[in-house]
Amino acid sequence: MKILAIDTSSKICGVCILEDENEIYKKDLITDRSHSIKLMPIIDDAFNESNLSIQNIDLIVCDKGPGSFTGIRIGVATAKAFSDSLNIPLVGVNSLEALAYNYINENKFICSILDARNNNCYFALYKCNSGSCKQILGPFSASLEDAITVVQAHANSNITFIGDGVDTFKHKILKLMPNSEFSKNNLLDSYNLGIAGYTKYINNDYEDSLPMYLKKPQAEKQLEEKLNGNTNS
Repeated sequence: MKILAIDTSSKICGVCILEDENEIYKKDLITDRSHSIKLMPIIDDAFNESNLSIQNIDLIVCDKGPGSFTGIRIGVATAKAFSDSLNIPLVGVNSLEALAYNYINENKFICSILDARNNNCYFALYKCNSGSCKQILGPFSASLEDAITVVQAHANSNITFIGDGVDTFKHKILKLMPNSEFSKNNLLDSYNLGIAGYTKYINNDYEDSLPMYLKKPQAEKQLEEKLNGNTNS
């Protein structure tokens, strides 16, 4: 089975082509969130360098968030356009699960954590071993302190944290959980995204591709505040 994985939920614009679990092509670029410009050229490069076309693809996997609101929409819309036009199955994988798949072959509790700003985070807890990552809780949006409280209540051994939240919250996490471990690579990876989607598909345990935001976009919040202000005046 040939798989096209598309990841645009973070500062990484990533595309990977796999055959089952074998990587054929991968390019993950830090693009300063210019995904609308970079994504299609990367997909074109992927097909040209692999001597494949979209007609050869049997499964599409996309990162559905949480993450950049604009980036998520770009990736999901592109994946859905390919899927709908050519009747190719589409699997949506959330960013937190894709991160956990960095540890798919290790026996660990993994807490994927993303910086949601203002001391808030997106997080989920997984138990990974022997080629799978089982979701224990989440995904949620919460303050860091609330997230750590919830994680501690569900994991009975040392936890490895992964995601850009590590860079932001590492020192605070260590104060709350001194035995915590931290991943050295906290970037999303389009290959791991593809493996997560493929695993879900062959086990018939996959999600829709609707964007997962967890929080409202800032523009929507500001509009609601403005409308509420006008109502209360």
